[in-house]
Amino acid sequence: MHPATSPRTALRLLGGLSLTFAVALSAQQLPGYTAAAADRERAAEHDAIGRTSPTSAAAHSKALSSVVHVSGTPAQAKTRDYVIAQMKQWGLETEVRTYDVWMPEPTAVHLWRVDKFATAHPLAAPPVKGDPTSLLPQYPTVNGYSGVGDVTGEVVYVNYGLIEDYAQLDSLHVSVKGKVVMARYGRSFRGIKAREAEKHGAIAILIYSDPQDDGYVQGDIYPEGPMRGPAGVQRGSVMNVDGDPSTPGYPSTAGAKRIPADQMEVPHIPVVPIGYGNAGELLRDLRGTDIPRGWQGGLSFRYHVGPGPVKARVQVSDDRATNGFKKIYDTFGIVRGTDFPDEMILIGGHRDGWGPGTADNVSGTVSVLEAAHAVAEAVKAGHRPRRTIVFATWDAEEWGLIGSTEYVEDDSLRLTRDADAYFNQDVAAQGVRFGGGGSPSLRPALRDVANEVPDPNGKGSVYAEWRRASRVAEGAEPEMGDPGGGSDFAGFYNHLGIPIAEWGFGGAGGVYHSQYDDLNWMAKFGDPGYKYHAAAASIGAAMVLRVANADVLPYDYVEYANTMKRYLPAIDKSLAAKHWQGNTAAVRDAIDRFHAAAASFNGARDAMLAGQPSHDALQNTNAALRKVERAFTRPEGLTTRPWFRNLIYVADEDNGYANMVFPSVNEAIRAGDEARTMREIADLATRFDAATAALGEAQRLAAAK
Repeated sequence: MHPATSPRTALRLLGGLSLTFAVALSAQQLPGYTAAAADRERAAEHDAIGRTSPTSAAAHSKALSSVVHVSGTPAQAKTRDYVIAQMKQWGLETEVRTYDVWMPEPTAVHLWRVDKFATAHPLAAPPVKGDPTSLLPQYPTVNGYSGVGDVTGEVVYVNYGLIEDYAQLDSLHVSVKGKVVMARYGRSFRGIKAREAEKHGAIAILIYSDPQDDGYVQGDIYPEGPMRGPAGVQRGSVMNVDGDPSTPGYPSTAGAKRIPADQMEVPHIPVVPIGYGNAGELLRDLRGTDIPRGWQGGLSFRYHVGPGPVKARVQVSDDRATNGFKKIYDTFGIVRGTDFPDEMILIGGHRDGWGPGTADNVSGTVSVLEAAHAVAEAVKAGHRPRRTIVFATWDAEEWGLIGSTEYVEDDSLRLTRDADAYFNQDVAAQGVRFGGGGSPSLRPALRDVANEVPDPNGKGSVYAEWRRASRVAEGAEPEMGDPGGGSDFAGFYNHLGIPIAEWGFGGAGGVYHSQYDDLNWMAKFGDPGYKYHAAAASIGAAMVLRVANADVLPYDYVEYANTMKRYLPAIDKSLAAKHWQGNTAAVRDAIDRFHAAAASFNGARDAMLAGQPSHDALQNTNAALRKVERAFTRPEGLTTRPWFRNLIYVADEDNGYANMVFPSVNEAIRAGDEARTMREIADLATRFDAATAALGEAQRLAAAK
């Protein structure tokens, strides 16, 4: 469909009377808005939704993903310049923050088979006919923060390299000490695979993408289809902490104290990603112990654990001794608010990638840019938001959420005091199926905004298509994701307790973190018309306006409480399985009190907004509301990970991707520590009571008007 006739453009081209009528039809009272303000807000959101453009999204994508742009390289610095130039052109105030981070760049990586079938294995992805980007120079085929060395050893296959996989090897009396282990990607963060291999004495780890997971077993491979081919290598960081490892817990600003490299939480053994073509050449001849049940992958032979008779030599070198520190650049486009300029709503996505990165994460950057352009055009038309909106692009996310983490640590006091929400765009468009999630307090707003944005398939709204694809029952809502970790929202949510939301359009694909995540793949399989890029941006523009223009911040703590209640039965089941005496009754009672306070606050808020509340009353009420989710953070953090202060959601420390709810409690259960578990349950109850107190204060202030 040509952009000029898209649903969004058609809506914007409606006459004033038609637009007023269309808005009136949907202008049911918005939570946090007076009736008159709700009408204005619906109109503002519809206008912004109509301003995003598939054509300009495609142009941004081409400009940002025409070459490989890994963080710390000159090509990545050019993406900084492009984003800043665009935002200046639209009239936004701009800022660039520079951080010096320890980020060694690989200088060489090699893999040889060195038994009687000695072979050198080329690691780079070969060019693909019809894909000009695949002809361009590639980043070395090595994982970020790999250890360095030149090692030789027998190969042992360790399945996914999970903690439980090594337990099975122990039961089979197979040791990986002194061995080169081979693990397939999936089921945990690659950094966990490197950590466990090193912990068990391996001298190197090779990580490959098995065709069973994202290759030909799942569909046609690129370029005939969207899935991963035999040389489609998945690069990625193997560091398990967030932020610059040389400045743990504090920003990498000028003069910051740096810890020595040998004290940093990074791998010390070589970690090399390979394609399943190379993996097959090593795995095919492995013998030794037969594989446990479930360890067979998708390659066309029977897998074995080893060790022997296959031996491999792995060599990795980098510039840590000569040029270990690199500059990274976060960019910001800023629209100052009129009524509450100190309050901030931020929306961001990372600019860096491991290859061209058209999906991950140029699509997210494009979504942020298009949302920024839409809001900037509204400002030019005289509609400036009430709160300040910040459009951010982060550097070095792929190395360990570094750019966003350094910013959060740098500005923690201001963010804690004034940030109302952070919206994350990571892989915003690589398919047609919508998904979203984040803090339960913002989920109703995201659903409502998705109902305002037309789905590019022309069959209804994004929300309606989301419901249809999810096959949810009448009266139920599509499942939404919890904010565990693994993307740039982590610093805002896990560290500071700022409410977050994220969304995007996904689909089948096997080019993640490879050279083939490029314009040609996107044009054929991901989002051929860039309409879903524009739809993600439309949601972003409407979401930032929804929070920025609200009289009272539109958090829904009734939904928050209801969501929390659903997590308690699993904990009680775990306690019973261990035959421990305690239960979650204290937390359940605290959540009930929180739920009651949330309902009471909603009544006071609505009564307040039915009148004419003063500026001071609104400002004070909102200041109290910002303390609600901050109350779920603990200054000393988790027992296992002090940087992670939020006690509601976090990424599992033994998985890296999987979400863990109530982590202080569940980590104590997993550790088998009954006394600590009971203490954590009691502490969690006090956190809910503190949040209830903040809601009570907000209710008191709202009632005072």
